[in-house]
Amino acid sequence: MLQIKAITIGFVAAAGLLLAGCYYPAPVPAPTTQTVPASFDASWQAARGAAADVGVRVNDEDRSTGTIRGTQGASNVVITVVQQADGSVRVGFNVTGPAGSGLQDQLTRAYNRRMGR
Repeated sequence: MLQIKAITIGFVAAAGLLLAGCYYPAPVPAPTTQTVPASFDASWQAARGAAADVGVRVNDEDRSTGTIRGTQGASNVVITVVQQADGSVRVGFNVTGPAGSGLQDQLTRAYNRRMGR
């Protein structure tokens, strides 16, 4: 019985030494980056400029609703610029017309260039 008790104590001591040797470093916090949300004005101007860059003829723009409407050839274009509740701005490009024109991608690339992205 004494031998079993000594073995048990030995195992407990060995386990304690093993655990004492384990090191768990404190997690390094992820670097914080703050992005300044684009202003409505900058987004609006970039959207208008993107339309001009790809040859969209603007027929109507209503800043109060954040809507720009225009055409390019047989395609109709609606650009929306919406201020979100969190202060960010969402810009959308909707193109209807001939399939495969790539106009929506062109508008997106032109907008991103103007926004420095």
